[in-house]
Amino acid sequence: MQRAIALLLLVASLATTSACSHAPMRPAAIALATPALRLPPSALPQPLSLQQRLTFAHGDRRDTVDAMVESDADGTRLVIHAQGQVALRLDWDGRQLQQQRAAWLPAALDGERVLTDLQLVYWPVAAISAALPPGWTLEEEGGRRLLRKDGTLVATVDFPGPLHARLAQRALGYTLDIESSEAVQ
Repeated sequence: MQRAIALLLLVASLATTSACSHAPMRPAAIALATPALRLPPSALPQPLSLQQRLTFAHGDRRDTVDAMVESDADGTRLVIHAQGQVALRLDWDGRQLQQQRAAWLPAALDGERVLTDLQLVYWPVAAISAALPPGWTLEEEGGRRLLRKDGTLVATVDFPGPLHARLAQRALGYTLDIESSEAVQ
C-alpha cells in the first residue's frame, strides 16, 4: 500500500520520472508540465478548509488517498494521508514552502508541484494568468479551466459538482479527481 501511495504522489506531483516505468519522461512532456505557481495565499478570495478524497488515474491504474487542505491570508496548509499515516505535509506562507514527508516517499516527490496543482484548481484565473511565464495562457470557458502553452492544451480543470474538481494533465497522461467536503472545525 505504501508503494502505491508513493507512486501516486510521485506521478501526481509531476516529478521527472515515470511512476510506471521508472524511465525518464520525454522532454516534450517535461516542457509541457505546468510551470510552478507560487501564488500568495492572500490571492485566494476566501478561506478554504476542505477534507478531500484524491483519486489518481494513470493508464489502467487508479489509487486513492485522503487529504486536508486549509488556506487563508496567512498561509496554505495541506496534509495527505493514508491508513492513518501522514504521507506529506506542506506549509506555504507566500514566501517559503516547507514540507515534511514520510520516510517511505521517494526523494523525487516535489512539494512545489503539489502546490502548483492545488493552486491551478482553486486560485482565481486572473491571479494564475498573471503569474504564468510567456507563452502560457489560462482561460475559463463554461466553468472549465484550459491551460495552454503556445496554443497547445496542456491541462484542464473541470468542476463536475460544487465540491468536485477533476484535473487532467494531458501532457503527462494522468487525471486527479478531487472530491471535497467542508472541514468540520
